[in-house]
Amino acid sequence: MSLSLEAGPVARQAAEAATAAAAKAGVLVVDEHDRDQLRDVEGLLIAIWGMSPHGAPIPFDLLRSISHAGCNVSAAYDPGGQLCGAAVGIVSPGGAATYSLIAGVLPGTGDKGVGFALKQHQRAWSLARGIESMTWTFDPLVSRNARFNLTKLGAVASEYAQNFYGEMQDEINANDESDRLVAVWPLSSARSIDASHGRIQDLELSAAAVGNVLEYGPDQQPVLLEAEGTIWCRAPRDIVAMRATAPDQASQWRSVLRGILEPALASGYMASGVTRSGWYRLTTTDQA
Repeated sequence: MSLSLEAGPVARQAAEAATAAAAKAGVLVVDEHDRDQLRDVEGLLIAIWGMSPHGAPIPFDLLRSISHAGCNVSAAYDPGGQLCGAAVGIVSPGGAATYSLIAGVLPGTGDKGVGFALKQHQRAWSLARGIESMTWTFDPLVSRNARFNLTKLGAVASEYAQNFYGEMQDEINANDESDRLVAVWPLSSARSIDASHGRIQDLELSAAAVGNVLEYGPDQQPVLLEAEGTIWCRAPRDIVAMRATAPDQASQWRSVLRGILEPALASGYMASGVTRSGWYRLTTTDQA
């Protein structure tokens, strides 16, 4: 679904879309280099993820080095100048892709479009440098993030990485294993351009899919469906809360989704979208 345009027009479109997304969210998004502001970025990341035995999610000295190396630390500020979101990216060897290390917004601002504005800023930053792809990993059990990545941004995932970081001990992951989906965002594709303007395909399950249950989940509700060559796989509504209140059940969900997604992606399917209710759409390349 690539849109064949010269880098100049695509980069300009991305810059305009990023500016529009920031205006809609009511924030200013910048490439942050200031030493003191980078300390604030460290503090924001701690406020989102908490501290682990290893320290901050990304410590100040590393943020300073990433910025100094010419890579990307994006920071979003509200009209009062308060830092309310940040995203950090490095560039893979040869400049083939941007690798997004982390992105998050101040607790309580998740529905205001700040995260979307940050990702559009990263997209514009990358395309301005001739980089047309961005990659990152995300927890397949966090359905809200999955929908943001695969539906709202237009990324896809065709790789399942089992226990990517090992056992994680921050406040969000709560000592769970760190299975991840690998998101690939083709920054100049027609789908990504449409998404940057808010023109997304809001997925819904068909009646045919609902009637063809292949597997049930830990909650005894359908977790795997199939209809007309499309597979649908459901993530739980709020895995973060479940890890805090019912860690054994959260672990069961990890095992179930691993058993579905890992072999499906290995056999040629890709996750190309997520419904509002947390159903992944798994399609083959010719269906996407």
